[in-house]
Amino acid sequence: MSTRQDASHSDKDRKMSQKRLITEVPRLDFITKGGLLKGASYTVLGPPGSGKTVLANQIAFNHVRQGGKALYVTLLSESHARMLANLEEMTFFDSSIIPDKLHYVSGYSELEKEGLKGLLDMVRRTALHHQATLLIIDGMDAAREFARSDLTFKRFLQDLQAFTGLLGCTILLLSPHHEGEIHPEITAVDGVFELSLWLSGPRAVRELVALKFRGSDSLLGRHEVEISERGIVIHPRTEVQFANPGEGGREDRVRMAFGIERLDQSLRGGVLSGSTTMLLGAPGTGKTLLGLHFLLQGAREGQPGVYFGFYETPPRLLEKAAGVGMKDLKKYVDNGLIEIQWQPPLEHNMDSLAERLLERLHERNVKRLRLFIDGLSGFRSAAVYPDRMGRFFSALSHQLRMLDATTLYSEETPLLSSGVEAPLPEAAAYVENIILLRYVELRSQLYRLISIMKMRESQYDSGIREFAITDEGINVADTFESAEAILTGHARLREGSRKDELKPPMGSPKAKKSKRRGLRRRKS
Repeated sequence: MSTRQDASHSDKDRKMSQKRLITEVPRLDFITKGGLLKGASYTVLGPPGSGKTVLANQIAFNHVRQGGKALYVTLLSESHARMLANLEEMTFFDSSIIPDKLHYVSGYSELEKEGLKGLLDMVRRTALHHQATLLIIDGMDAAREFARSDLTFKRFLQDLQAFTGLLGCTILLLSPHHEGEIHPEITAVDGVFELSLWLSGPRAVRELVALKFRGSDSLLGRHEVEISERGIVIHPRTEVQFANPGEGGREDRVRMAFGIERLDQSLRGGVLSGSTTMLLGAPGTGKTLLGLHFLLQGAREGQPGVYFGFYETPPRLLEKAAGVGMKDLKKYVDNGLIEIQWQPPLEHNMDSLAERLLERLHERNVKRLRLFIDGLSGFRSAAVYPDRMGRFFSALSHQLRMLDATTLYSEETPLLSSGVEAPLPEAAAYVENIILLRYVELRSQLYRLISIMKMRESQYDSGIREFAITDEGINVADTFESAEAILTGHARLREGSRKDELKPPMGSPKAKKSKRRGLRRRKS
């Protein structure tokens, strides 16, 4: 881009910022494509507990921090002292700006004595006195009760907007809202934000919708909200955040090996960098260990890796790896080449999990990164709307490719052995490769099998191989001959074979004993 173009874009951004009130509420300015319009009026609707008061105060404190002045008018029975006490533990709270730059005043007595006209006069005097650039009126339902009709209430709003427009002051009007209610101010204001609070099973879900936003584009639809020590944090839907993705990552793609000889041979050297691979299998088949093998091999080659999982704490994960021959993993974790991001078993938000992962990868800013996401079910259990899963993972996978990450997902199948259940149909949109790990039962023995079900942009060996988890790691053998119908039915003996011809499962005590016996025979 030329210097002239840079200057043009800089001027455009500066002019845009001059017209906007930047809220600094996490991702609210992203949803509004740059912040609230200065001098405009907005109403915030929501039931009790949805976060209206927290949101308004957070915007006020952040606005003052940027050099503005805010006036907060309450028409509620709750005292200012109690309201501020509830906000004191939040990181945006700063008592030093009260009352000089952020002034709280109750307007209920004027409203009760003189109606809407008295309230309007009081707001005008106080806003002029404090030179407010942001006006918040909390409790508009109380003001509505003093209006003789909806028309009277709209005239009050028009007079308020005319005054604040001359003052260059932005207005936030807070009003409780219940399903089915109609608010006359919706047609009078420039923008409407609706907060909701509802139950999805035992889980409480808060959401925000920008129902109306004059003068600018905005991000439509429902976006989940959480209230934390940071105040209101909004998590836009991942598939909407990245609705207009750029082109893919690097073109100079290389093979990323697992460090397991037979498997890497079947993969023609490994999966392609920047690709997405699903490790599909029943519980206990070895998906986590295979993913750790992938990270460990990358670390040995000097490539950074990230483990993002839901089930194993870091100490337990390292202990598990050391028990199967991957003692080097701890060394690479300690020196930072491999990072373990464990998500405690809390009530997660699916989009916040994706944000956490992507932000961390942006912070690391490394190339040829290997990523192992251990457990798609961790994301699925955090989803409020299950029908989003396909679009969500498509958007997430594309962003990971943009970051030059080679990603492995682990996904559980409900079947422990015998028949194979295909992965989710929408997985075809975001997964290039599928590796299947499974059990097969034969003559009261359980065997582990591995096969490559799909591999885009590459040739591969589709043969089914037996593998074992030993104290030296994962060991993949030649094709498991007795599993003739492994993908379509049940394993069975080949015609003419005898029970005593069967080999015990790899890694089992019988197999080790047989191996020692064979070595003694060869020596003799």
